[in-house]
Amino acid sequence: MRWVTYRSDDGERSGVLHGEVIHAAAPGTTLLELIRLGPDGLREAGERALEAPLATPRLDQVTLMAPIPRPPSIRDSLCFLDHMRNCRAATGRSRELEDAWYRIPAFYFACPSTVLGPYDDAPTAPGSVCQDFELEVAAVIGTPGADLSVVEAEQAIIGYTIFNDWSARDLQAAEGVLAIGQGKGKDSGVTLGPYLVTPDELEPYRRNGKLSLHATAIVNDVIIGIGSTEAMDWSFGEIISYASRGVPLTPGDVFGSGTVPTCTLLEHLDPTLPQPFPGWLRDGDVVTLQVQGLGEVRQTVRASAPPLPLPERRRP
Repeated sequence: MRWVTYRSDDGERSGVLHGEVIHAAAPGTTLLELIRLGPDGLREAGERALEAPLATPRLDQVTLMAPIPRPPSIRDSLCFLDHMRNCRAATGRSRELEDAWYRIPAFYFACPSTVLGPYDDAPTAPGSVCQDFELEVAAVIGTPGADLSVVEAEQAIIGYTIFNDWSARDLQAAEGVLAIGQGKGKDSGVTLGPYLVTPDELEPYRRNGKLSLHATAIVNDVIIGIGSTEAMDWSFGEIISYASRGVPLTPGDVFGSGTVPTCTLLEHLDPTLPQPFPGWLRDGDVVTLQVQGLGEVRQTVRASAPPLPLPERRRP
């Protein structure tokens, strides 16, 4: 099933998309509430909506929101090691990775309060002149649990969606010297959408147990990068298992895959890549991200107001 959250004259609603028509669940019922019912409960709710929908708006009659507009948590991972290798090469460093990258499935916590819908305008990070996008896929947890095995972690996934990790590269670089994790370089926005696609829908795209979804990143109708989720070095099961060590995961928690290699502007600072660097995102640029089986998100970048200054500090 493909689940959506949408805004119409009736307010915020959730439902199952069938063709171009949404089969709505009961008013006031959020997709997060249905996810908390677990895979069987979500499937049964979808079957009821398809058989006896309480509304049937067409996609062109509503505004799609993020499937889960207010997720309990968002963790963004780095499951594609070629993305890190490409970023290192683009910034003049060796492509060789430290041993830790092969031992630890890296992730950081993103900002749930700046989630954007699939067609919302995307604000630049205040003060940044190096705004970037990152094409990813996200897995959403549907079963609570802690200390999950890799198999249990895979079984806990209730659906997938497109994930765009908007990134202010200049702010990210400035904060990187602090070595305490991601900050303002990352929390101006996270896009989720357009649908939450249940795992059974994606079974035709599995190859040797791995999801093989073709992905394309486009800026102003020019293809920037092309790749596949089959290139993931760390699986969702592995990253979710690692994150669950001593930590309870809850339904609706979102895990980003990390960037599909070449599907971000930063990597194209490397002159050896076939697509040259087109410049950082500017007001009015349109970013379109497409993932096989998951649909498309399309957003216009909008400039933000300058940040309010902080008092200066002098070194002692």
